[in-house]
Amino acid sequence: MSSSAPKIRNSNLEFLLSRAAQAREEWEAATLEHVRERCLRSEAAWNALADKARRGERLREQEKERKAAQAAEFNDENISDETGPDGPQDARDSAHD
Repeated sequence: MSSSAPKIRNSNLEFLLSRAAQAREEWEAATLEHVRERCLRSEAAWNALADKARRGERLREQEKERKAAQAAEFNDENISDETGPDGPQDARDSAHD
């Protein structure tokens, strides 16, 4: 994964949050009740999208950590299988049998 990926996600989150803030500002400036209600719904929708983006990023990080731990465990198992019970020499000797 490239180092620019988190920045893209971060800018996406910033965009969602800025839209929520913009909706809040429009709500504060609006005088008509139906416009104010629309702005509140819009703000809630943008905040919900931002929350989902945060949750998605958190889940991606957890999955990345889980896969790294799983790969490390797999590598540890393979190393111990290659060395055999009596060390590295045992594995080489048994390969020639």
